[in-house]
Amino acid sequence: MNKKEISEIKKQFTPDNCCITRICGCYVDGEKNKKTELKEAFLSLSEEEMFKYFDIFRKTLSGTVGKNLINMDFPLQQEQEGGTQYFLRKLKESKLMDDSLIESFYDKIIENYEYGENYYIILIHAVYDIPGKSSDGQEMFDASDEIYEHILCSICPVKLSKAGLCYNVQTNNIEDRIRDWIVEMPDLGFLFPVFNDRSTDLHSILYYTKNAEELRSVFIDEVFGCSAPLSAGGQRDSFNALVEETLGDDCAYDTVLNIHERLNEIIESQKDEPEPVSLTKTEIKNLFQDCGVEEEKLTSFDEQYELAAGEKTSLMASNITNTRKFEIKTPDVVINIAPERADLVETRIIDGRKYLVIPMEDNVQVNGIHVNMQNPGTTDIEEDL
Repeated sequence: MNKKEISEIKKQFTPDNCCITRICGCYVDGEKNKKTELKEAFLSLSEEEMFKYFDIFRKTLSGTVGKNLINMDFPLQQEQEGGTQYFLRKLKESKLMDDSLIESFYDKIIENYEYGENYYIILIHAVYDIPGKSSDGQEMFDASDEIYEHILCSICPVKLSKAGLCYNVQTNNIEDRIRDWIVEMPDLGFLFPVFNDRSTDLHSILYYTKNAEELRSVFIDEVFGCSAPLSAGGQRDSFNALVEETLGDDCAYDTVLNIHERLNEIIESQKDEPEPVSLTKTEIKNLFQDCGVEEEKLTSFDEQYELAAGEKTSLMASNITNTRKFEIKTPDVVINIAPERADLVETRIIDGRKYLVIPMEDNVQVNGIHVNMQNPGTTDIEEDL
């Protein structure tokens, strides 16, 4: 799913557009015991409850595609009887009316979700009457020809509210506040089936994680039967290792700068596209070539890529570069620069020592104090590094 398709489903989580038919929930304590369960028609909830649930469901479909929201395909064997996709399909087709299926689902989540504190499993069934679209992109609500039936699961931590004082209106006193168990925004969740090309795709699932660096690979493997992809940080680390291994001793500042500038240009050129920019092994190799990496350095590129990321793995451009800052780090100093001004930093050898040189203009501050840079000490620059 891309961000436009995700946005279209999120828009259904409002009172005017609500397409949710049924909601089920299970409150689990830190010892993995089921404490209470909920099973009812969603529209039977009070308006206040509905609004709070809508917030949770929208959050489950929030974040960056490729970081917090990850599209995963089911292995073919999981679509056979007894497989994870087969089970989820049966759960959806039951419209959450089969108690045994729901209990089996809860048991699977509880067995594989390692949290250690209280949490609330929320599962909904919804039916979206997909409106057709005219050639100019306008929705035609009377031209629907497909129904998107789906389930959405949100796993929310439940934590005790903080201690404090409050004003009691009835007694007109400042009193100790009663501490309640509060359902927080989701930690994990998923949408099944996915809404690809504005149509039902039973072969994939959209997985949500609040922490993009903690994908919970065991949970993904056991509950969905899918192989966990590299996290955003894992992709960045793999790419960095690939650059260092490919360039070796020639991993110079200017070459690395060129690579990141080119990545930022690619992201900027496709910023209006609904799909995130994803780079295959071949595209990254071409990127290195465009940035001046010598052909002899690329002779073992395919092998290095497979070791770092995996043969068929694509890397999200937004995961392997930072479009907001360019960071230069030494053991003692960290320099953050706007990516478009990274060219201000130069490498020089001065008096036999290696330096990073940054031109100093008039507007210079030290701890918030404007300082005069008109008469700095000068040193002859000998040569480029």
